[in-house]
Amino acid sequence: MTRLSVNINKIATLRNSRGGNNPDLIQVAKDCERFGAQGITVHPRPDERHIRYNDVFELKKVLTTEFNIEGNCQEQKFIDLVLANKPAQVTLVPDVLGQITSNHGWDTVKNEHYLKDMISVFKEAGIRVSIFVDPIPKMVEGAAKTGTDRVELYTEAYAHQYHLDKQTAIAPYIKAAEVAQSAGLELNAGHDLDLHNLKYFAENVPGLEEVSIGHALICDALYYGLENTIQMYLRQLV
Repeated sequence: MTRLSVNINKIATLRNSRGGNNPDLIQVAKDCERFGAQGITVHPRPDERHIRYNDVFELKKVLTTEFNIEGNCQEQKFIDLVLANKPAQVTLVPDVLGQITSNHGWDTVKNEHYLKDMISVFKEAGIRVSIFVDPIPKMVEGAAKTGTDRVELYTEAYAHQYHLDKQTAIAPYIKAAEVAQSAGLELNAGHDLDLHNLKYFAENVPGLEEVSIGHALICDALYYGLENTIQMYLRQLV
């Protein structure tokens, strides 16, 4: 079964919009675990517009499932944050300053030496490393040369095309997954996966270890409730 990691960035966005601590991010994370989530994902950014750096320290104290910290390793503050908290997994994403959301994967060929250096820093600290890549065989092959443990396939293109032609939409992801398996890489996926497109993706992409879902899941929770929503997503992954 593919594992579900719930990204709680949007909970932090709602909290920050009014100041104070409502909703309580830490309690929501604990509840997500209690409701069946097999991991919690956060993606702190330099402006702290959603997850704050201090949130990461507080979450580390209480989480009992897998903790995944995403972010841009070109920021020293992010590197220091990850090393101080030692999550189960760090996911390296090539964001730029002020970016609203992640919108592309690493060029693993161009950045091979840089990624090797950064990945070794985290792996020496005992942290599993995943890097964000587009579903392009050349980029997956390049990732294998960096020493990463996993790749996370960027699934926005799949989500956008799913309702038009789901077989065409998923084809590049199947190929990328096959390349990852051949290269000895484990596989994650995330971005715009939801209750409509998740089951088909999980059924057809081989070796899928984990999906990280935030925006769609939190939106669905407004209608269905958080506990019910998490269970609905888990049923897509059986």
